[in-house]
Amino acid sequence: MAGRWIEQWDPEDESFWEAKGERIARRNLVFSILSEHIGFSIWTLWSVMVLFMGPEYGIDPAGKFFLVAMATLVGAFVRIPYTFAVARFGGRNWTIVAATMLLLPAVAAFVVMKPGTSYTTFLLVAMLTGVGGGNFASSMTNINAFFPLRKKGWALGLNAGGGNIGVPVLQLVGLAVIGASGGPRMLLGIYIPLIAVSAICAAVFMDNLAPVKNDTGASKEAVKDPHTWIMSFLYIGTFGSFIGYSFAFGLVLQTQFGRTPLQAASITFIGPLLGSLIRPVGGWLADRYGGARITLWNFLGMGLATAAVVAASVEKSLPLFTTAFIALFVLTGVGNGSTYKMIPGIFHAKAVAKGMSGEAAAAYGRRLSGASMGLIGAVGALGGLGINLAFRQSFLTAGTGTSAFVAFLVFYAACFTVTWAVYVRRPAVAAQPVAEAKPQLSYAEV
Repeated sequence: MAGRWIEQWDPEDESFWEAKGERIARRNLVFSILSEHIGFSIWTLWSVMVLFMGPEYGIDPAGKFFLVAMATLVGAFVRIPYTFAVARFGGRNWTIVAATMLLLPAVAAFVVMKPGTSYTTFLLVAMLTGVGGGNFASSMTNINAFFPLRKKGWALGLNAGGGNIGVPVLQLVGLAVIGASGGPRMLLGIYIPLIAVSAICAAVFMDNLAPVKNDTGASKEAVKDPHTWIMSFLYIGTFGSFIGYSFAFGLVLQTQFGRTPLQAASITFIGPLLGSLIRPVGGWLADRYGGARITLWNFLGMGLATAAVVAASVEKSLPLFTTAFIALFVLTGVGNGSTYKMIPGIFHAKAVAKGMSGEAAAAYGRRLSGASMGLIGAVGALGGLGINLAFRQSFLTAGTGTSAFVAFLVFYAACFTVTWAVYVRRPAVAAQPVAEAKPQLSYAEV
């Protein structure tokens, strides 16, 4: 190792892994989770900040939904360059940069968060928080390189879950600040030092892997593959729902049901917390029963939960609304795990259908799934944008979120149909023309 660069890295070699690889990989995982966790917290910062913005700020509910929607938009788009930054600059180096960049939106919000600030200024500062959304992509890419295939599921699940929990943790801290009658600057005063700590820890404890290179050929192939876009569509329904509802839940409670900031914040964190914690369970169920099957029935469950939310919204029943919305959050977490587990299985099945076998098929699957995950994650995050824009329009035109929830119900029905038609109904991947057909693989097992 020289200058924090590791020149040789072979985690598939069990003797190397046991001698030193596992220790190094686990150390990098811990501090990657720390950085990603704080990144998610800063990305969703304005889901709490808008709760502090009373009448004196002069911003209506539609304007608040637009603030958080723009944060979601930027967070989705920066995931693409963040995915490639690890190979370009090194995992440790980029984690330092990504962590340090979080100071920009946090310090800016500390400066401008007061009545009298223009809406345009608030909008620009909210958009800055999008850099926190990119941390997920670079962190997952980095940790994927450190662990052997047999350990990737556990490591990536822990990394993703630890990052996602940054959402409810921020909301819990926001609840404590509101409960203590503190202003939003108190919340930022807590996170600014934590950002500095995460950057310092990355510099001291993390490493760069020299063998990690960007595979532009795989990226081009992944972009052309229809399954990349089909899975992006499905991931909009799962992760897009998770992040969109995380931004919007408290604001919906405050706007539609007249909850105070303290009352809204006391409930808001529950859904994202459960959705984050259950994500590994979705992956485990996908391992056991097949990702396509779990995803299919999960979308059915999301549709039923959304129908209950619609009924509660029409009847103005806060208990039913809260219960159904939290159930919907839990199902987004299950779907996050099952859809992400489908991706490598789909590309491995395609490799076998092309006549590959053994390590060649596994290598093809890893190469294409790795290249597609950054794009799928970015497109999926755009679902959060759609959700908040739908809420904005719904409150502008009708004064409630009911019509937005009806639109989400229709979208989940479309996701259910696509999953069934492409990955469950079709018995197999066509390997060759009929005359030369080889044994086929079921997509339902991926």
